[in-house]
Amino acid sequence: MIRVLLAEDQALLRGALVALLGLEDDITVIGSAADGESAWRELQRLQPDVLVTDIEMPALTGLELAQRIQRQALPVRVIIVTTFARPGFLRRALDAGVAGYLLKDAPAEQLVSALRTVQRGGRVIDPQLAMDAWVEADPLSERERTVLRLAGEGRSASEIAQQLQLSHGTVRNYLSECIGKLGVANRIEAYRLARQKGWL
Repeated sequence: MIRVLLAEDQALLRGALVALLGLEDDITVIGSAADGESAWRELQRLQPDVLVTDIEMPALTGLELAQRIQRQALPVRVIIVTTFARPGFLRRALDAGVAGYLLKDAPAEQLVSALRTVQRGGRVIDPQLAMDAWVEADPLSERERTVLRLAGEGRSASEIAQQLQLSHGTVRNYLSECIGKLGVANRIEAYRLARQKGWL
C-alpha cells in the first residue's frame, strides 16, 4: 500500500485528488494539508511514503518542503503537481530531490502511474516540460541569481554590495552579466524574464 500525504491550498482540488486516489486499491491518502507548514507537521507525524504537493502554497512552498525533506534525509518521495510549466521550477525541483513533476492538466491516470513509479524508486517528469528544461537551461550562476533577486526587490547596487559583502563594481558586473545573458535592456527586464522562466 502506498501511503500518500497530499498538500494543496485549493480546497476543491485537494478534495478531488483525495477522492481520485481513494479509488485505487494500492494507494491510500493518510492525510492532507492546505499549506506548507501544515504539510510539514503532518509529514513528520504521519511519515508517508510519498508527498504529493503543489509548488506554490502559503507558509512553505512545495520546493521548500522538498528541500527540507532532502536536508533531513527523510525517506519520503516527493511529487510536485503544478500549473507552472516553467523549466526553471523543474530544475530547482530536481535539485531539491523531487522524484516527480507533473502538470495539473495531466490526465488523472498519469498521477496514479507516477505514484507507483516513484514508490518503486523511479522518477516521473512531464515529457514536454523535460524537453523545455533541456532546451532552455538557466544561464545564470547562483551568485547572479542572488544579485538579480535583490535588484528585483528594489535594492540599489550599493545596498546589494553591502549585504553580500561585495564591491559596488562587482555587483554592477554581475548585473551586466545577467542583462547580457538574458538578452534584455536593463536589470528590471532581466528580473522579470528570470522570474517568468522560473529561474528565481
